[in-house]
Amino acid sequence: MEGFTVSPWTVFLYALFTAAATGLGSLPFLFTQNVLKRHLGLANAAAAGLMVAASFGLIYEGVNYSLGRTLLGVALGLLFIRLSHRYLENREVSFGELKGLDARKALMIVGIMTLHSFAEGVGVGVAFGGGEALGVFITLAIAVHNIPEGLAISLVLVPRGVNVLGAAFWSVFSSLPQPLMAVPAFLLVEAFRPLLPVGLGFAAGAMIWMAVAELLPDALKEAEAEGVATVLTVAAALMVAFQILLGG
Repeated sequence: MEGFTVSPWTVFLYALFTAAATGLGSLPFLFTQNVLKRHLGLANAAAAGLMVAASFGLIYEGVNYSLGRTLLGVALGLLFIRLSHRYLENREVSFGELKGLDARKALMIVGIMTLHSFAEGVGVGVAFGGGEALGVFITLAIAVHNIPEGLAISLVLVPRGVNVLGAAFWSVFSSLPQPLMAVPAFLLVEAFRPLLPVGLGFAAGAMIWMAVAELLPDALKEAEAEGVATVLTVAAALMVAFQILLGG
């Protein structure tokens, strides 16, 4: 990488790579599309476990920048998701071919992951502002981290009737703010750096609420509590282990 010069175009392409990686999370569904009612419950449990573990990873990362701004972000994310839930609750919502409750859940999880991607895009741009080596490392870390996030989205969408290509599309769509935010964050590092912990906390607060208030109750309706608890625990543990190994 000797003589490599970081330009805004380079930062954009690296961040675009992180967005594309999210679509890989839908690949397991190429091998099975036969989803039973119990499988839907266990898929919700797995998605909840991945989201909760990812949220605590975001909070931990945000605290390294600022405890106060991270907690402010969590509070804002919690407020946002509760207001969004109330707004959508009594409205007829459609999401592609999905209608009603399924559409509302799909819209909320894709919306949350899309908002979360703004913070990750800022992270890529700020990292490149700190040097080429740091930027490449953070880009690769976020790209790999995006794969299970794409899986979490697909676990909600595919069992409810969205095809694999559609799930991959919405997974990548949810990460498009990353290349859009990376370039201005790279060009204006000092202005964006204080906002990063707020964005990380915001995404974490919204994801924890979604996992506990929406996905987990649905999981317990469709599958036995023992299976739900087992899948959620394994998913959360694997995500935490994955984040630690990636960080190491």
